[in-house]
Amino acid sequence: MFSVEALPDAGIDGSVRADWQRLIDAALPSAGRHPSESNRPHVTLAVRDGLSTDAASELARLGSVLPLECRLGGAVVFAAGERFVLARPLIMTAALLRFHTRIVDLIGPPPARYAVTATDRWTPHITLARRMTGEQVGRALAVVGAAAVDGELTGLRLWDAEAKVVTPLG
Repeated sequence: MFSVEALPDAGIDGSVRADWQRLIDAALPSAGRHPSESNRPHVTLAVRDGLSTDAASELARLGSVLPLECRLGGAVVFAAGERFVLARPLIMTAALLRFHTRIVDLIGPPPARYAVTATDRWTPHITLARRMTGEQVGRALAVVGAAAVDGELTGLRLWDAEAKVVTPLG
């Protein structure tokens, strides 16, 4: 599985990491608990089972359009089976939507299991925690940041989940 991910600037990154730490301090699930060096705040733009070498090269060219202005919003909750995902949304802009659409056009539409990355279903966000119970979500909403943070998406990377390898794209 490959993920195409946009990376935020230091201000947004720091805000998300502070939320991760607040969740840890409150003994709640947090994406900040993941020990991998590759774990950092990011916005997933597309997920696919495989990518051609040509597609990776073309994605690197798309990375040259960065930075892209963005605004990190308060908190959102997504249902995930009987559990929930807590995230901070990126406020959708025409430029962000165009950037996402260019990526999807380049690599093709997602299979059904990754349909949330299709151009008509994508909700840009940075994950704070996964697999939360309803009670945990209620507690978490009281501790995470809610102030909007203006910033930029400054980098693009490809995450190969099987090989556990990050490839910078721009």
